[in-house]
Amino acid sequence: MRRYVSIDIGGTAIKYGIIREDGQILSKNERDTEADRGGPVILNKVEGIIEQFCIQEEICGICISTAGVVDVKQGSIIYSAPLIPNYIGTEYKKVLENRFQIPCEVENDVNCAGLAEYYSGASVGSKIALMLTVGTGIGGSIIIDGEVFRGISGSACEVGYMNLQGGDFQTLGAASILTKKVASWKKEPKELWNGYHIFEAAKRGDNVCICAIDEMVEVLGQGISNICYVLNPEIVVLGGGIMAQEDFLKEKIKASVSKYLIPEIACQTRLAFAKHRNDAGMLGAFYHFQHCQFGHVCKVEK
Repeated sequence: MRRYVSIDIGGTAIKYGIIREDGQILSKNERDTEADRGGPVILNKVEGIIEQFCIQEEICGICISTAGVVDVKQGSIIYSAPLIPNYIGTEYKKVLENRFQIPCEVENDVNCAGLAEYYSGASVGSKIALMLTVGTGIGGSIIIDGEVFRGISGSACEVGYMNLQGGDFQTLGAASILTKKVASWKKEPKELWNGYHIFEAAKRGDNVCICAIDEMVEVLGQGISNICYVLNPEIVVLGGGIMAQEDFLKEKIKASVSKYLIPEIACQTRLAFAKHRNDAGMLGAFYHFQHCQFGHVCKVEK
């Protein structure tokens, strides 16, 4: 079976591995992104990863998932947050195809996560799926009948910038805000707290942590319901940093969404947590590659 290199470029880590044409991940690894060193350094790291695999075996394609707004036809970065300096204009497709003489396709990381869940995860078989990744920020993607809805400029579902009372969606509701909030309320250094510690403390009855989580859940309920009023999705899939807290959060978020959605819509909108977790970017990049190159996605073995 044909094999592909799939690379998921995030702000903290670059996850990479080999995926077989039936969607099976054969190997995976990761290394630090070192985002602050800028786009050229990241491109150099990606080239090194691909070169390593090409020496070991025959590779039929390069699948890239990355942070930033992507021109999928050109395979380049057209907008990026300051987290990665000099990333705008990075031409992955052109550079990698020229160097390795094998096809390359590039897609935004949240769109990749949405595709991964649509083809082999929580939203399989859905007509309209909304994917939200809740971590350092909040990202979104819309998958309609297996196709990413991109909008006129390729930036559809940049929901993190959506305005809510008091600020934008990701400034108010991202998981990263918990750490700052709890540390501030407790008058302690933020280095003493992270998401895991906050949730563990909440489970033990820490009222400050419980209150901070409840505020985050309230914002998520408002934001998700606003998006649902516009899109009317069949399913909302939640991924990102909060996935590890599904047991603690799922019912809370469902209740918050139901609070803001009229019953006729709420009862027909499913809420699920992402299945693929850390593999979502790699898998979604692979599915995007197949769709671009072959016009379809090969059947995925369970």
